[in-house]
Amino acid sequence: MTAVRRWAHREWGPLLSTVRGALVARRWRAVPMTLAAVCLTAACQYVQNRPWGYGFVQDVGAVRAADPWWLALLRTPLSLFVPALDLPVWGALGQVLVVFGVAEICLGRPRTLVIAYVATLTGTLYARLGVALGPGSPFGLPASDARVVDTGPSAAVVGLAVYVCVRYGARWTAACVVVAMGVECALKPNLAGKEHLAAIAAVLLLCAARARARARRQDGGGLRSGSGVPPIRFWKPRSKRDQRRSCR
Repeated sequence: MTAVRRWAHREWGPLLSTVRGALVARRWRAVPMTLAAVCLTAACQYVQNRPWGYGFVQDVGAVRAADPWWLALLRTPLSLFVPALDLPVWGALGQVLVVFGVAEICLGRPRTLVIAYVATLTGTLYARLGVALGPGSPFGLPASDARVVDTGPSAAVVGLAVYVCVRYGARWTAACVVVAMGVECALKPNLAGKEHLAAIAAVLLLCAARARARARRQDGGGLRSGSGVPPIRFWKPRSKRDQRRSCR
């Protein structure tokens, strides 16, 4: 085995074996949530491109930084599955199928949904913060971005990709995703690029919190189950009668 193959096995071996095993055993039944997400994304794309459906999709799934808080929070769950109108829908469908599918197998459905929505919501919150900071700040945004429609699965896809890679030890791949998003933001400093970086920051904080909690559990388990420290023994002086008996 060459050095490249050994590196590839260390980087992607655990991840690929987990995904392959689930797909071989259950096939498409291993990713029902992902298939539902792909169908929902395709349905939203179809409806919003019809004269009778565009307004409906905007009312239930379009998020803008200028919207009230309560309205943005209500629309955020569906906004994840509303593809951007200026991008090809096949790219969004492919991202959801691959990244959501891998995450559903490796993390489970509840955790996949939580991380996806954390990443999406972080991007939405950043848009408000960036507009408030203004274009003069390194993390700021122009006031015109407050009216930009902010939808699509890209922030969730980026966040899930980084989380899965860190979880399964594919750290170089995670680093490549982060660098790629940074280069994209530098070359095209728009709202979407900066939201991707905000989503990555939130996911990395989740990874750090999980690693710290795991280290604490291991430390606590070591102290309880034999850390090398002798057990504590309580000494109680014996009475004189017992001492006399022990000398006989």
